[in-house]
Amino acid sequence: MNTSRIFQTSLTLLAAILALALPTACIDEDEAPDTPQGNFEALWRIMDEHYCFFEQKGVDWDEVHERYKQQMDSHMTESQQFEVLCNMLSELRDGHVNLYAPFDVGRNWSWREDYPANFSDTLSRRYLGTDYRIASGLYYRILDDNIGYIRCTSFDNGFGEGNLNDIFSYLLTCRALIVDVRSNPGGLLTAAEQLAARFTDQEITVGYFQHKTGRGHSDFSSLQEQRLRPSHGLRWHKPVAVLTNRAVFSAANEFVKYMRCCPQVITVGDQTGGGAGMPFSSELPGGWSVRFSACPIYDRNRQSTEDGIAPDYTVSITDDDAQRGIDTIIETARQKLSHR
Repeated sequence: MNTSRIFQTSLTLLAAILALALPTACIDEDEAPDTPQGNFEALWRIMDEHYCFFEQKGVDWDEVHERYKQQMDSHMTESQQFEVLCNMLSELRDGHVNLYAPFDVGRNWSWREDYPANFSDTLSRRYLGTDYRIASGLYYRILDDNIGYIRCTSFDNGFGEGNLNDIFSYLLTCRALIVDVRSNPGGLLTAAEQLAARFTDQEITVGYFQHKTGRGHSDFSSLQEQRLRPSHGLRWHKPVAVLTNRAVFSAANEFVKYMRCCPQVITVGDQTGGGAGMPFSSELPGGWSVRFSACPIYDRNRQSTEDGIAPDYTVSITDDDAQRGIDTIIETARQKLSHR
């Protein structure tokens, strides 16, 4: 597979993030004690110097330090330490922030848990039927109105270019296409780019990114372009509807961002969950690790998508439709595509 063109943006982003490794390594070299207070101070400082969304989130990290410091005690159990540290991190309301201990993973899933699902496995199986095809983890078929349907559940793995050629060749006679990424939690940014590259014939600017240049909360590089280059394989030129919900996150959120830059594409469903900070990891004195957003990414209008991307057509699955076995979002997409 020729990755030199399609994946250039991701490799540039990766280089920017790897540039953070040196100062983060210095954090680990500081001799903070492996005590509840030592782990607390190390975690607070790692985030203070390298987390990228303090100003956007409106979080006073110094105030958070003073409030949670009072809860630390030298006689705490590991479970008690973990709870306090996770509560502190939850102040950031960021799905890319996790604390990893041998017995649990601290997480914040409010970006999807506080909203309607707008996706049903039961309804999805009804539309896929039993004669659907599977290639490179993508489920696809032709619906009875001659609209192609691709269900993409994850970007955890790259796609085979030959597999993608086979998929688009099979759907070639369809008059339009639905790409359903609802409840896709993300994965590899390169995989999101690889699929999106099938929907453009020219190199396009899809967004911008920055990386930290210092330890201050506002120490960032200038904006650098993210560019999407067309695939060398089969490309789709007909109308497309991308289906979204609040559980679309991280690389899947980026995929939606890319697709909105293609003129033949509409988005239908609910706002995405966001996750526009490339994650990086560091380690606490006691051996627990923390993952956090380190590199902010923006859309082509230089707006952050950390809090999600609104669809062109906001639609929810209604209770009446669900009881009748109808996916309101899919049906709305079919209707919109019929008029394009």
